[in-house]
Amino acid sequence: MAKYDIDGYRIDTVKYARADMIETFGNAMREFAQSAGKRNFFTFGEVYDSQAMIDRFVGRNAPSDQGFGMDSELDFPLFFLLPSVIKALGPNPPGVETIAALFNNRNIAEEGQISSHGEAGKYFVSFIDNHDQNSRFNAPGTPPGQVTMALALLFSLQGIPCVYYGTEQGLQGTIDGLDACESVREAIWGNTPNPFDQTSSFYTSLKAIAKLRKADPALRYGRLYFREVSGNGHDFGQSTGSGGLIAFSRILSNREVIVVANTSGSNRFAGAILCDVDLNRAGKTFNVAYSNCGTVATSKTSVAAGTIYAGGSSSSMPQIASLPIVLAPSEVQILTPA
Repeated sequence: MAKYDIDGYRIDTVKYARADMIETFGNAMREFAQSAGKRNFFTFGEVYDSQAMIDRFVGRNAPSDQGFGMDSELDFPLFFLLPSVIKALGPNPPGVETIAALFNNRNIAEEGQISSHGEAGKYFVSFIDNHDQNSRFNAPGTPPGQVTMALALLFSLQGIPCVYYGTEQGLQGTIDGLDACESVREAIWGNTPNPFDQTSSFYTSLKAIAKLRKADPALRYGRLYFREVSGNGHDFGQSTGSGGLIAFSRILSNREVIVVANTSGSNRFAGAILCDVDLNRAGKTFNVAYSNCGTVATSKTSVAAGTIYAGGSSSSMPQIASLPIVLAPSEVQILTPA
């Protein structure tokens, strides 16, 4: 750390070690970093398991009250869901509502552990594929729009996004029937003729998404609210099922950024998304800051009476704020206030 100016450690196979050992190691690394003048040294571990298992190693859930264990862990719970939701994998693919449920349940579990659910993102390193999987997210036959949608969601949901090498170059994995896991570990310099092409569509898309996240603190630190959507602008409910919408806001102070993804590969969506009524009571203009379909559009929020449906019941609201949205199949948009 001191000799090579390392800024963080990824700790492999954490779940197979005793939690108290991981706590001791995490504290030792953090304290040495402080003594070397590194105020933000970062440790994150691989706990290839459930949320409950991950919780044993992170923050104040560490075995004693003397330390904080690892700073963060790989977000396997999100990985277990997000690729399947976007790609409709399996005989009974999970619906879009499972993503909202994951984060909402996480907020409940972390209540009392952190001061604001806007801080939750720093405890998870999120990803859509890695070296231990049988295939890349961008496996042969994957529509490019699904890849860019996954990257946009990865960089706008809570978490610290981690991109597997070669994603930006469109690597798809080698064809290796003997060892499927090794097929995702191909050498990037085998990607001919230019293994580091800065003009490829995936590279330029990822660059634009990362630039937007860096420029807008709400996408890094904002509170996360999953939003109801409407096809008629009056009746709102959470999108459900395979091929539905993933819709949410990131709010930091008085700034709201809206993200909506149409996971259907065949159906267009034209409707509205709910947003914060207090921040948008006077009407606010939003611009499409990123679209994986190249959409350039501006829309304005409006406030009117409406009905919100949830859990089999409905609530008539005298004032709700909403933003008109039009999405092509497999389109994701990140909308920022003008």
